[in-house]
Amino acid sequence: MTTHLLQSDHEGDAFRPPDRAALLGKRVPVLDKGWVELQDLMGDDLAIVNAARVSFLGESKGSQKDKRLLFYLMEHRHTSPFEQVEFKFRVRAPVVTWWQWVRHRTWQFNAQSGRYVAFEEDDFYVPVAWRRQSPSNKQASLGELTPDAGEPLTQALLDHYERSYQLYRQALAAGVAREQARLFLPGFAVYYTWVAKVDAHNLMHFLSLRMAEDAQYEIRVYARTIYEHFFKPALPWTAEAFETFILARLTQ
Repeated sequence: MTTHLLQSDHEGDAFRPPDRAALLGKRVPVLDKGWVELQDLMGDDLAIVNAARVSFLGESKGSQKDKRLLFYLMEHRHTSPFEQVEFKFRVRAPVVTWWQWVRHRTWQFNAQSGRYVAFEEDDFYVPVAWRRQSPSNKQASLGELTPDAGEPLTQALLDHYERSYQLYRQALAAGVAREQARLFLPGFAVYYTWVAKVDAHNLMHFLSLRMAEDAQYEIRVYARTIYEHFFKPALPWTAEAFETFILARLTQ
C-alpha cells in the first residue's frame, strides 16, 4: 500500500454522488464569447469502483476501501473502469480552439454547420492580449506585447472582421449559398457550437495535455474550465487521484 493511498483515508472521503441538478445545464463562460455547458453525465466515482469489481462480481465495500481501490486503479494505470463514466458537453469555441481539440479522436463530435445556419456579426474571437512568438519553441508563445503595441493590432483585427462580415452578408444578399458565402469569413476566428462526448479516461488524457502550461491558451482555458467546473465536482475521488498520480508526475 502506498503512502498516497493511506493518506487519502479519512472520514471526509465518504462517497457522495454528484449534484446532477447543479451540473446539468450549467454553462460557464470561456474567452470573450465562448462557453462550456454540461448536457449529460453518466456514472460517478462509485460506478468506476463497481466496474473494477465486476470481474469477481463484487460491489461497494464502503468509502475507504472503495476510494483506496480507485486510487490503486489510477496509480497502476488500470484504465478501463474509468471508461464507464461519460460526459457530454455543448461547447462554443473558435476554430483556433477546435483545430486542436479534434486531434483527440477519442471524443465524439457533432458540429454546427455554416451550410444551415447563418453566422452573426459578432461570431469572431478577439484576444485580450497579443502573445509573442517563443524564440525556442516554434509552436509556442512566450510573453505578451505591451497594450500600446497591441491596441493597433486589435483595432486592425476588428476592422478586418467587420469588412469580412460585410462581404459575407453581401454574398448572401446576392443569393450565394451559405456554404460558399462563408469563404469570406476569417477562418480561424469564427465561433462554432459543437456537442462533444467523451469517457472519463480519455477526458483525463485530454486534460493532462491541454491544461499544461505549454498548451495553447485558447484551448487551455477550455480544458481548465471543464476540469474545475465539471470534472472535479462530478468525480472528486477521481480528480484527487488524477492530481496525485498523473498531473503530479507531469510537473516533476
